[in-house]
Amino acid sequence: MVDGVGLAQPRPSSFGPLYDGPPIIEVRDLGISYGGKPALRDASFDIYRHEIFGIIGPANSGKTSFLRALNRMDDFTTGMEVRGSIHINGKDVNDWRNLYALRSRIGVVLPLPVGLPLSVYDNVAFSPRLRGIRKKAQLDEVVERCLTRAALWDEVKDRLGSLGSLLSGGQQQRLTIARALSQEPELLLLDEFSIAVDPVTTMRIEDVLKDLRSELTIVLVTNLVQQARRLADRTAFFLTGELVEIGATEDLFEGNVKDERTTGYIEGRYG
Repeated sequence: MVDGVGLAQPRPSSFGPLYDGPPIIEVRDLGISYGGKPALRDASFDIYRHEIFGIIGPANSGKTSFLRALNRMDDFTTGMEVRGSIHINGKDVNDWRNLYALRSRIGVVLPLPVGLPLSVYDNVAFSPRLRGIRKKAQLDEVVERCLTRAALWDEVKDRLGSLGSLLSGGQQQRLTIARALSQEPELLLLDEFSIAVDPVTTMRIEDVLKDLRSELTIVLVTNLVQQARRLADRTAFFLTGELVEIGATEDLFEGNVKDERTTGYIEGRYG
């Protein structure tokens, strides 16, 4: 594998795993446009199992567009066109005829909490019920486990029947994470999850993500470069639709970069 832009050789960070297996995600020559206007151009890179892969860059750099392509949102986004390929576990995402089966393997957390108009309990039990789990004892176990993993159980265990929309903003975001985990996904995609969350809750969620790394692969889009530094094993820098470079996160933040634009963005000189 080439140690260069888009195909950086995986390596451990001070807290990351050794990537000694095949990538879980392989992106090749990915191009995304909306109504003919490019959003991301010819990006190629790999993401490895059990890593937190950070993506940073200014607005309109193609970060969220990549997440949309990964989750096949182009099927529902008018004017969105995707070229190139994305493989998950060796299978092209476009080869999935059952889109629900693909998305059941991918949990998504958006910038603003998006709760179902249901109780706390039913928000988390929704996906397991779709998978055919009906016994209350089994559902109770799933709900408690997912709320615990999202660091929310102790705060809501006495009001599981209350509407999820009545929780605080930070609690609702953690409920969103619990609901995503109830799908038992292989991948967890987070798109600037802390925009509407206070700093204390942000740090709690970050602790949750560090623990979840042992169970799944996380792709973290963030507009907070220090958040990428705290969490990501490797970080990709996107700029105006270009994948500028990928590297071990600490290398990038210590100035070991291939492109000075990366250092400029990290140091806040633009963006």
